[in-house]
Amino acid sequence: MRYFDRRHAGEALATRCLALVRTGALTDPLVVALPRGGVPVAAVVARALGAPLEVLVARKIGVPGRPEVGVGALVGEDPPVFDEGALAALGLTAERLAGDVERERAELRRREEAYRAGRPPLGAAEVTGRAVLLVDDGLATGGTARAALRYLRRWDPARLVLAVPVGDAAAAAALREEADDVECVHQPRNFHGVGEWYLDFDQVQDAEVISILRGSGTAV
Repeated sequence: MRYFDRRHAGEALATRCLALVRTGALTDPLVVALPRGGVPVAAVVARALGAPLEVLVARKIGVPGRPEVGVGALVGEDPPVFDEGALAALGLTAERLAGDVERERAELRRREEAYRAGRPPLGAAEVTGRAVLLVDDGLATGGTARAALRYLRRWDPARLVLAVPVGDAAAAAALREEADDVECVHQPRNFHGVGEWYLDFDQVQDAEVISILRGSGTAV
């Protein structure tokens, strides 16, 4: 099963989430997108559920010289969440990655300012007591999702659900420790990366993210 693009993936994910609403497992939901790729997916889900759309900026911390290989993630001003096993296997330490963390935090702040249009960071006012759906375009190692779930859990949501169209089965299972539920529509037996399950997986640009958020009323 491959998706045409992120909007197609959002439609499949929305169908799964609507089923949760019908069973009463998800009431008065708030949809929270992980940019950039999660925003087009989450917008479709939010529209189908008639739910507000919010955005939570997270940044992957990669291996020096191999940024595509994640060993940790940042959300807001929280300390980085590292995969300690991956660090040990690669002979890395948090101290050695301090410069990478600061660069990623600077980019996180830039994106948060652009996407949230001057509004304060996502927090208690939006999350407390709500059923929260954290949405991304896929799940590989789960490092970024883990950091985001921990950030959201702090604000005491009534229910916290990670929802993705496709992902690695082991990563999805591991994240059940962080979320009340993990909804992953497609868990391929041979999973090597999110992009292989999309026909169109072009990088989402800032302009598209901002346009979608403005259209949803999230940004002004």
